Formats: sequence, structure tokens, C-alpha cells
Amino acid sequence: MSRARRLGFVAVAATVGTLMTGVVLASPANAVAASGSGCAQVSIITARASTEAAGEGITGNLVTAIVNASTQTVSRASVSYPATLNNYNSSSLQGINAATTQITNLVNSCPTTKIVLLGYSQGAHVMLDVLGGGQGGSLGTATPPLASNIASHVTAVATFGDPRHVPNQSFDLGTSTRAGRFPRSQTQLNVLAGFASRIAAWCDSNDTFCDSGNSLNVHLTYLNRYQTAAQNFVLGKVGG
Repeated sequence: MSRARRLGFVAVAATVGTLMTGVVLASPANAVAASGSGCAQVSIITARASTEAAGEGITGNLVTAIVNASTQTVSRASVSYPATLNNYNSSSLQGINAATTQITNLVNSCPTTKIVLLGYSQGAHVMLDVLGGGQGGSLGTATPPLASNIASHVTAVATFGDPRHVPNQSFDLGTSTRAGRFPRSQTQLNVLAGFASRIAAWCDSNDTFCDSGNSLNVHLTYLNRYQTAAQNFVLGKVGG
């Protein structure tokens, strides 16, 4: 990534933080509910957006909607990672590593649970990089995809505003026609194509991160537009 583009990316950090904090305040008080004992039939893991406080962030509203609508037992957890913009490469790598370990441990502990992965902004980057292999290029050393025997337990993935978005993928949703800030390699896209029926990845035109546009408002308001669609997608995949 060019120096000018990197500086532009960092320059919006303070603005994103301010706007995202305002959105977070709308999240329910129980946005990070502790999982019950034993193994749930469905396990949701969420990776929050850049600059959000630890937990599920604004995606917690979607988690709550899924939990309330499901006829099954559902656990919820979040990925513990920095979610910072100023050291984005390191932050996203820590997220990938943490999520990989978390998913692997969950499968080993609860092999019959149906795993749902949710990610917003940098969290979307993290979750899709876990599945397809991550980083590389300006993001640093590439990471391998999730082991196939673990990835086979992932039943549904819903992401919003992924900075690694590449248009015209079979799992792409939304109105975007341009690549994001850190487009994935063809090799990574080929791996993700194997999960296409399980992925719903929303990116809209002019999103400053996933569409290389100039609108933070578009980036911060996906759940205003797509929460019901995402809820129905996840419930359809896990069986209600």
C-alpha cells in the first residue's frame, strides 16, 4: 500500500472511533452474555469492529436477534483482540490468531455445535482471513487457512464492511463494485469459494473501507440495512 493511502487510512482513525462509539451506545446491555455450561447446539463467535470496546460491539444487536429467534440453545462469545487502526497489521493478525485458537478449542470441546462467525469491519477481515488464509502483501506474512477438520464445523458466516473485500465473489452481497483497502489474493479467494454457500458478506458502494470510497456513514450503518437479512441467513443455515 502506498504511503499516501496508508496515511489516509490512519487519518480516519479518530473519526471512526468517535462515530463508532456513538453507535456502540445503542447496543443492548447484555451484548456480551456469558455462555451457559455444557455445549450449545449453536455457538456464535463475533469479532468486533475497529476502535470498539472489548466484546461484540454493534454486532451484538444481531447476536441478540438470532438468540431470541432461534429454537435451539445458542451460546455467544467474542474474539479478544486489539481492534485498533493505528497498528492495523498487528491488530488484525492478533485477531486472526485469537479467533483460530478460539474456534479450534470450541470444536475440540463441543464437536457437535454448529459454529456461526460474525464480523464487522476489521472483525470481518479477521473472520474471513481465518477461513481463507490471511494477511500477505502490505499486511505482512501470510497466515494459513483454518484446518479443514475444524473449518467443517463452521455453519454460517456473516460479515459487514470487510476491508479485504473483492467484488464479484459468489458470496458477496450489497452494492459495492470496487475492492477494499486490502484486497485478498486469488489464492485466498479460491479457499473462501469453498465456503461460498455458508458466507454472506455485505459491502456497499462508497464504503470508505470495503469499497475504497469516502463514506464513513455507509461503513457504520450496515445493521440498519441488513440485520434482518443476516439474521434470516444465519437461522436458515443452522436450522432455526
